[in-house]
This record gives sequence, structure tokens and C-alpha cells, in this order.
Amino acid sequence: MRSRPELLDQVALVTGGSRGIGAAIAVVLARSGANVAFTFASNGARAEAVSKQITQLGRKALAFQADSADPDAVTAAVERTVEHFGRLDILVNNAGVGDGGAFADVSRADFDRLFAIHARAPFFAAQAAARHMLNGGRIISIGTNLSTRVAEPGLALYVSSKSALIGMTRALARELGPQGITVNTVDPGSTDTEMNPADSPYASEQLKHNALGRFGAAEDVAAAVLHLAGPGGRSITGSSILVDSGFNA
Repeated sequence: MRSRPELLDQVALVTGGSRGIGAAIAVVLARSGANVAFTFASNGARAEAVSKQITQLGRKALAFQADSADPDAVTAAVERTVEHFGRLDILVNNAGVGDGGAFADVSRADFDRLFAIHARAPFFAAQAAARHMLNGGRIISIGTNLSTRVAEPGLALYVSSKSALIGMTRALARELGPQGITVNTVDPGSTDTEMNPADSPYASEQLKHNALGRFGAAEDVAAAVLHLAGPGGRSITGSSILVDSGFNA
């Protein structure tokens, strides 16, 4: 007898779900029984491809374009998901950008954009989602292992904006615990995606810091998200889980 999928008929929203880590998360949640909504920035063809993967797994998909730098678009994504599926059980704040650059060159516009995407969007998405998670739920944000250890220069803005998720996660774990909502962060290290390919000119320098001597895969991060979203994550909250090939060992 086949086992019952652990997320059967639950509803998940993944921001930035059309490529890389976000796409891997959307697919693994669907494979575990969830119906999945996800946002994408601009590439409708990629979004269609992920939707097709979800529906081929026998689950329902909903994709819509949303700019995570726009707080109204983020909260609208939550409301559209609930309107379409009738509920929301899992929110994955994944949307992000990999912009770096020397500290001296960071402009106010750069600062505002990264904090809008990496800190403000997850905050207000969580706020909107919590209103619909009256009987429990899971809020999971994708951070970075660099919040624990920054081994190279040129990352001050990126790390600052992503590190805000750690404080938010701990605070919301306390705030939302009485509703039965768990709040956690998954912190990937070097992961082979379009944003940071394992064959890029910068890969060899990153590998020097990894205990396993290799890049991770998007599916590795998705597996951690699935654990937190499923029954195994019911007592994990306020935590940051490293998936970084031993970068911080």
C-alpha cells in the first residue's frame, strides 16, 4: 500500500518559484502532495515549465507575476493564493537577487532595493500569511550561510539584507507560536544555480571554504524546506538551518 503524501492537499506559496532554488522547492512540495502557487519576476516561459512539472505530479499550480520589491505585490500574492485555493498552509520566502559589489560603491537605491526584496517582502508576506494560518502553518525564508560567516569582501549589502531574516525568524517564532505557526530560515551555501553556477570563474574560490569540496544542488535546499514544512518540522521554530556543504564547519 502506498504511503500518504505528507503534505497532501496542503497549499504552499513560494516566492520566486520559476527557477533555481525556488523552482526546486515548488516541485518538491508538489511531489509531497501540496498544491503550489508561486511568483515569478518576468520569465513567463519558465513559470509555465514549472507549472507543468507540478501538474504532471497530479497537483494544482498557480503562477503569477509579482515584483518582490513592491510590498503590495507581495501581499497580493498571498491573497490571490488564498482566494484561488481557499487556504494557505506554507509560505516560502525565496525570492532574492545576488547583487554584490564593493561597500564604497553601494548607493541608496541599491540599499533600498535589496532590503525591499530580502527583508521587507518576507516580513509583509508573513504578516499577510499569518492572517490565514489560524490553525497552524509554516513560514520558511531562504537566507544565506554568509549570515554566519563572511569569507570574502564585496558582500556587505547582500549579507546585511539577508541577515535581517534571522532576527525576523526568531521574533516571529515567538509572535506566531501561539497560533501553531513555525517560522524558520534555511541558509544555503554555494548552490549550483543560474545565479551562482558551479562552473563560474568564482566557483574555485568558493570551493576552498567548503568541507565537502563541492557545490550543493537546489534540491538539497528544497529537501530542508520540505522537512521543515512536513511533520518532521513541527517542533522546529526560530531556527536557521545551514545547507552549505560545510562552509561554516
